[in-house]
Amino acid sequence: MKILVIIPLLVLSMLTTTKHSSTLEDTSKSNDEFYSVESDISKALQGAWKSSETNEAGEKIIITTIVMDGYLAETYYHENSGEFIRTFGGSWTVHENTFSLILEFSSSDSTAVGTTKELIFDLKGDTIKFQGSDKIWTRIDSGQKGDLNGAWLITGRKRDGNMVRRTPGDRKTMKILSSTRFQWIAFNTASGQFSGTGGGTYKTENGTYTEQIEFFSRDNSRVGAQLSFQYEVIEKEWHHSGMSSKGAPIYEIWSPRIMPEKDSK
Repeated sequence: MKILVIIPLLVLSMLTTTKHSSTLEDTSKSNDEFYSVESDISKALQGAWKSSETNEAGEKIIITTIVMDGYLAETYYHENSGEFIRTFGGSWTVHENTFSLILEFSSSDSTAVGTTKELIFDLKGDTIKFQGSDKIWTRIDSGQKGDLNGAWLITGRKRDGNMVRRTPGDRKTMKILSSTRFQWIAFNTASGQFSGTGGGTYKTENGTYTEQIEFFSRDNSRVGAQLSFQYEVIEKEWHHSGMSSKGAPIYEIWSPRIMPEKDSK
C-alpha cells in the first residue's frame, strides 16, 4: 500500500519534500538536484507537513497536511483552542515541479469538488514554497514508519454483534496517516457534501493505537482528548476496536485505499 488550492485556500499544503532520507540535512539543493525521476518526487512527498498564518484578530492558525499513497488532507485550525476552520483534499500527482490535486472534499466550498488545481513548487531541503504564496512548509515526518501509515477507507463495522461489510461508493470515510499524524474525513464525491473530520497525532505500541485529538469539526469540546484502541492488521486490513469518543463500543475494518485510476466511486 504501503492535487490548490483555491485562493482563499491558496496555501495548499502541497507538500513536496526532499528525497527522503532520515536526516534531510542539505537545505541548499534545488528540485533538480534532489529528483532524477518522478517516482522519486512522489516518494519524497510522503509524510506530514506544517505551516501557519495569522488571522485578522492576531490569532495564530495552524495548517497541517498529510500526504500519503496518492492522497492528501489539509486542515486549518486555531492554535490555542483547536477550533476547526476548514479542510480540503483529494488525490494528487506530480510532474517535474508542478503539483496537481483533484479535490474530493472541501468543507468551505463544495462546488470545488471534482476540480483540479495545480501549483508550482520550489523545494529546498525539508522545506517547500509554492508559487504565489509566501508560506513556508516544513516537514513533520516522512511517513515511512508505522504499521498504519497510508490512506484507508472504512469497509466494515460491527452492528448488533454482526460485522457488516460494504464497498465504498460516492460516500466515503477515509482515514489518512503519516508516521505521526492522522485525520479522518467523511465526504461524498458525487454531491460534494462534507460531513465531518477530526485529527491530530497518534502512536502505535504493542497492539494499541492511541490518538491525541487536535481538531474535531463536529464538537470542539473533544479537542485534547486521548483515545486508545486495539488494532491488528489482518490480510492487509486494519481491524480497529475499542470505545468511541462518545463512549460507545466500536469494531471497524479499514481497507487500504487504491489509486484514483482504480478507485471505484
